[in-house]
Amino acid sequence: MTGVNSGRRVAIVGAGIGGLTLAVELRRQGLEPHVYEQAEELREVGAAVALSANATRFLRDRTGIGEGLAEKAADVDGLVFRDGRDGRVIGRVLSREAYRARCGAPYYGIHRADIQQLLASALGGVGLHLGKRLVRIDDSGAAAAVLHFADGDRAEADLVIGADGAKSLLRREVVGYDDARFSGCYGWRGIVGPQHLDLLPDPAAIQFWMGPGGHLLHYPIGSGEQNFLLVKRLEGPWPEQAWLAPGTPGEHVAAFEGWHPAVIQMINAVPTGDRWGLFHRPPLHQWSKGRVTLLGDAAHALVPHHGQGANQSIEDAIVLADCLTDALARGEDWEPARLRYQVRRLERTRKVQVASITTADVLHLPDGARAEARNARLGAPDAWERHLAWIHEYAADRD
Repeated sequence: MTGVNSGRRVAIVGAGIGGLTLAVELRRQGLEPHVYEQAEELREVGAAVALSANATRFLRDRTGIGEGLAEKAADVDGLVFRDGRDGRVIGRVLSREAYRARCGAPYYGIHRADIQQLLASALGGVGLHLGKRLVRIDDSGAAAAVLHFADGDRAEADLVIGADGAKSLLRREVVGYDDARFSGCYGWRGIVGPQHLDLLPDPAAIQFWMGPGGHLLHYPIGSGEQNFLLVKRLEGPWPEQAWLAPGTPGEHVAAFEGWHPAVIQMINAVPTGDRWGLFHRPPLHQWSKGRVTLLGDAAHALVPHHGQGANQSIEDAIVLADCLTDALARGEDWEPARLRYQVRRLERTRKVQVASITTADVLHLPDGARAEARNARLGAPDAWERHLAWIHEYAADRD
């Protein structure tokens, strides 16, 4: 699409996956957004990310990074649920080929820094400003919102997109306070080379190892390594509003004593670091205030038990870009476009948030009848259709 720019200034705060996807798509459709990122360089933060078909279809078909993504990422071969202690397969859904046939796009595991670099390259360096930490926004003027950065610089914009993550400053601008909620679980993250994982079955699959009070999620990434998140349900107090809490040597291994040797081998290959508090934020009824509109984790931060954080941000970016550029092409104001974006995304993201938070309860069931019933459901022939298809087969650009 061309000829829609009309001189309107768009500022995107945050060069994460959602913010960069939005910038690339807006530029493809004729706008000239500016992205402001607090980091001095796009470096590895959060280690890796799983990209499911509901997002990779857009990265492949719209952003132009499909070829680079296929080169940098691991092509995940199915999803496996296992008993965390004896290692038996509880359920196995969709091979690589079956997943692509059902969902129309691949399932990838990739270093977060790699996809950020691919998206930044798609921008061609145009409109990407690093080392710009937002400290304040003044949206009281009639002409424009004014963004104030820590280095003293300022920028004006007609529309400000808060893509600044789960700890979003701009969400506080919309909501008025910090509404982060601790989920009751914490975890450890790590990346392990294949040379340390000779006991691991199905290394090409994304896998959940389940047990009372905890689980291990891991998947391959393009380097051949495994990215893992080890999750433990809290027993005792958690430091209030602390996203990170100090750990003690070996505590993550001790917490999973008696689990399968492949689990112990994987988590023992990485020294204990800080414990990550798993926080989420309650669904919002309004995603905009003044000239500010939220996107991704800033709008709907969720826990990682469905691996949908980055994927929902990409869905948001595509829908918001379409709503904005469609409105401009018809000569409309952006206010109804932002409302249409919210309407199209609110229920979808709310459902994914709820599913993500409740998945931990399902994975962590104690031994007994409820765990046996869960295992029967996950091992049933219709497990994909009942539990996962609604997430992965969804096409966000179909109104």
